[in-house]
Amino acid sequence: MSTSGSSIKVLFVGESWIKHTIHMKGFDQFHSTEYEEGAGVFLGCLEDAGYEVTYVRGHEITLKFPRSAEELDEFDVVVISDIGSNSFLLPDETFLRSEASPNRLGLVADFVQRGGGLVMIGGYLSFTGIDGKGRYGMSPLAGPLPVTMLPYDDRVERSEGVEVEVCEPEHPVLGGTPSEWPQLLGYNRLIAKPDATVVARVGEDPMLVVGEYGRGRTAAFASDLAPHWAPREFLDWPHYAGMWTSMLSWAAQVPAARALAEQASRV
Repeated sequence: MSTSGSSIKVLFVGESWIKHTIHMKGFDQFHSTEYEEGAGVFLGCLEDAGYEVTYVRGHEITLKFPRSAEELDEFDVVVISDIGSNSFLLPDETFLRSEASPNRLGLVADFVQRGGGLVMIGGYLSFTGIDGKGRYGMSPLAGPLPVTMLPYDDRVERSEGVEVEVCEPEHPVLGGTPSEWPQLLGYNRLIAKPDATVVARVGEDPMLVVGEYGRGRTAAFASDLAPHWAPREFLDWPHYAGMWTSMLSWAAQVPAARALAEQASRV
């Protein structure tokens, strides 16, 4: 894993999308296309904490996601959020030209085995996802992740909001985050593996699960880091930044004292 410098090196993937809209106005119609990103608040928190972040957007995976163990070992932790496994497993050279290509999710699994960190954050294309399109349960990440994924659409939509119960408030993955969280509006339904630790839950469903794989650490956060499942109240929560930075530093196996010292040095 990364050994150069003191900053935690994060490879963040996903949370971008393109919308193609048809506008119907009586007899006439026209099209418009928009590009959007959803992780601005999250990435700003990591930047403020002094983390060194490489952001690979969904449409950039073929060109920019590491293709070798050496490239992945430049990082301490990989974070995947709301981008399906097909984007990793069907690069342009394979899908368009039928050429063999490195299995990027296999590289991530090996990265964790060697001591790297992996965090998957929920969303419509995380875990199993909408209509089963995330498909991570059929990918090499089924081994490292601390959860078993459903074989069908795993979304739980809760427009009325759900209360999160923190089961392990002293777990270092939370870094002292208080047990009273803002409500969330949905999540991916997951099953914690027998040797994993459920840190937070909603009813009987895990919300935050952590575990170990080889020499590395993994975390699964079942809800989102941004709307719609994460409402404005969650993004504005005073402990939003602390929770995420603690989670990533835990997965990267960076002691809390070092992470706090690095943040203090930037104040």
